[in-house]
Amino acid sequence: MATYRMPASNLRIGIVSTRLGSTDGVSLEAEKWVRVLERLGHRCFYFAGLCDQDPGLSYVVPEAHFANPTIQRILVTSFRSSSRPRALTGEIRDLAEYLKDHLYRFIQQYDLHLLLVENALAIPLNIPLGLALAELLIETGIPTIAHHHDFYWERRRFLVNCVWDYLDMCFPPRLPHVRHVVINSPAAAQLSYRRGISAHMIPNVMDFEEPPPKPDDYASMVRADLGIKSNEYFFLQPTRVVWRKGIEHSIELVRRLRFPARLVISHESGDEGEAYEKHLRTFSDLLEVSTSFRSDIISDRRGTTADGRRIYSLWDVYPFADMITYPSLIEGFGNAFLESVYFRKPIVVNDYTIYAIDIKPKGFRAIELDGFVTDEAVARVEKVLETPSIAAEMAEHNYQLARRFYSFAFLEHELRGLLQSFTGAEIEE
Repeated sequence: MATYRMPASNLRIGIVSTRLGSTDGVSLEAEKWVRVLERLGHRCFYFAGLCDQDPGLSYVVPEAHFANPTIQRILVTSFRSSSRPRALTGEIRDLAEYLKDHLYRFIQQYDLHLLLVENALAIPLNIPLGLALAELLIETGIPTIAHHHDFYWERRRFLVNCVWDYLDMCFPPRLPHVRHVVINSPAAAQLSYRRGISAHMIPNVMDFEEPPPKPDDYASMVRADLGIKSNEYFFLQPTRVVWRKGIEHSIELVRRLRFPARLVISHESGDEGEAYEKHLRTFSDLLEVSTSFRSDIISDRRGTTADGRRIYSLWDVYPFADMITYPSLIEGFGNAFLESVYFRKPIVVNDYTIYAIDIKPKGFRAIELDGFVTDEAVARVEKVLETPSIAAEMAEHNYQLARRFYSFAFLEHELRGLLQSFTGAEIEE
């Protein structure tokens, strides 16, 4: 095993994930960590299957992306039955060796002191990458922070499988030079119970020290381009279209209002198929709700479509929303909740577990659902929309709470402690 000298400052840190650069929670949170790490004087480099960072700082291997056709085929076969074909074992091992070779080159090319692995050792969307990382860490002893956003045992789709040996070894691995970070307290408890691993709990954050800028001229046509009429309230569902987001509740809520409103869903389906979106379109048609799926012109950054239309960032869209809907059934933390607070918007939130345990007790004010839409919730939404002073008071209260508990300053404090923990006995100084 190699011995890594880790200086106290000016670290060269390798960020590793399946993809880096999208509107998904992992990419967004990784970007925030990079901003804080660079504020502390460190340099960051990127390894992923899809990456929109500076090419001069990036090492891209298509097979590291969970959407790669070969990786997708492995995923489907791995979680279809409890019997593993011999050919699958060989394919996983061969790809793991291939990815491990590239990881070695990545470390050498950028002379890295530390790895920060973003969710690739938690959720088994790319089993060969997880195996490659686990073996690399065993072989090199390179100091590593494993930032876990969600685990396989939290997803029903991963419970029937033929890869328990890989899950036990790699998702996540238990090694002395790896510091594990989770984003909620139940995850920390489960990691300890299932793996005997102690984890740091660092929730998702926003830059609450720097309020968002006012909309500029580019964003002036957001409402019109999203098809929102002048007499309609704008309800924004800023999530992917997956079943655990509970989007049926948003559709029902809009249907039960006594004034016109349109629901805009910002993201596409992602890695979990399109069946749920088809269901939502049918459900919305049955209820005669104005629902728009607008991932065609809402993205992680501005741009232009093939036919010349403006593409808006999600940050462009938030300021124009009248209400945020976030009726999730399951969340690792809840980026959309923090984003709503950041943009000082009232929010409808389902009382999902992490909200109930980690967020709500801090005193945040939201319009809450408990698994279904009630008359009381509908009445509260209407009152908040029709009384701007109530909406403003809720928004300011929530913003100040978030500035205290979920700011970049908080993250900086936590990261300083994590980095200092590597100066222990296993790291030669």
